[in-house]
Amino acid sequence: MNTPKSAEPLLKEPPDFSLVLGGPLYQLYCRTRLAGPPLDHLRRRIIVITSIAWLPLLLLSAISGHLMGVGASFLHDIETHVRFLIALPVLIAAELVVHLRLRLAVQQFIDRGIVIPEEVPMFKAAIESAMRLRNSVAIEIGLLILIYTIGLWVWREHMALGSTTWYGVVGDAGLKLTLPGYWYAFVSIPIGQFILLRWYVRFVIWCRFLWQVSRLNLSLTPSHPDRAGGLGFLGGCAYAFAPILFAQGALLAGMISSRIFYGGQNLLDFQMDVVGLVIVLVLFILVPLTMFTPHLTRAKRRGKGEYGRLANRYVREFDAKWLRGAAPTGEALIGSADIQSLADLANSYAVVDEMRTVPFGFETVKKLVIVTVAPLLPLVLTIMPLEELIGRLIKVVL
Repeated sequence: MNTPKSAEPLLKEPPDFSLVLGGPLYQLYCRTRLAGPPLDHLRRRIIVITSIAWLPLLLLSAISGHLMGVGASFLHDIETHVRFLIALPVLIAAELVVHLRLRLAVQQFIDRGIVIPEEVPMFKAAIESAMRLRNSVAIEIGLLILIYTIGLWVWREHMALGSTTWYGVVGDAGLKLTLPGYWYAFVSIPIGQFILLRWYVRFVIWCRFLWQVSRLNLSLTPSHPDRAGGLGFLGGCAYAFAPILFAQGALLAGMISSRIFYGGQNLLDFQMDVVGLVIVLVLFILVPLTMFTPHLTRAKRRGKGEYGRLANRYVREFDAKWLRGAAPTGEALIGSADIQSLADLANSYAVVDEMRTVPFGFETVKKLVIVTVAPLLPLVLTIMPLEELIGRLIKVVL
């Protein structure tokens, strides 16, 4: 296939794709030296942002007398510490993981010849469109407005504990914020919500990009050993979002812990919440990859037809040669390459026959579920002694 001259330069230069290196927040990182090209100073970003969200809460709680004591004091609030000392740093660190994995994945479309030369300009246009959305000032301003309106309402009405805590006193007029409560409600919570929602916006941009690529004329190889026509690398992309799943699991674990220790509830009361979160998050990551199912289905059907015809012709000739007496006189069956060729052909046909119609396997689903559930496992100790839990785990492993 001849490469159009207009596509040759695009084939030589790597796609400039990154869900992370852009947008007003990233520009703020660069100007305040919290990031350098491309994503240097990760530890500095984690320390500074976490300190802004968590450290003033510690100091203001000490000043106002809410640091220690019986009940939901600041130091006893597991949800707050999980939110800002575990989930928030993980969400920030995820930027480097997503940047490196997805940038390489997008390059694979070109390196593997999946995007044919004639479609390279459209592929490049899809990348540029995604980068424009990533850099959108309006989107991040919209997130801020959403957080300081609906986000605050959701937190006060559905996330905050319905009893007196270090950040608020419940009275007839509702929740009255304490001194550290004001920082918590108007600085700390919005920081966490903004960074989390920004990740979901980025994921929507990624989904839109995949949708645009799935509409191109792609060249898939049915006999590719990844059993996905050469698109198996997209299944690996799902792992790029594993830190976000872990952080979401940690946020849920923190919320449940508060309800268990201060709301009088039981872990079993939240089993549907846990199952629902796992299902929704895993589907959220994997369902967009099914946009390539029509391509994979057509490639598998074509491959089975082509390899079936090739196998039929080879088997007929093999049968005529070795079973019907057409072999040249004196040619030995032992040591002949015909048997090995027949076995190789059978293996190739088996690869095509086992080709998946989605670019991921059960192993991917299992690992994503484990990553999401992992932060919730310590809560099992609230309903089961440690010795019994260890014993059950040993039985499962062995």
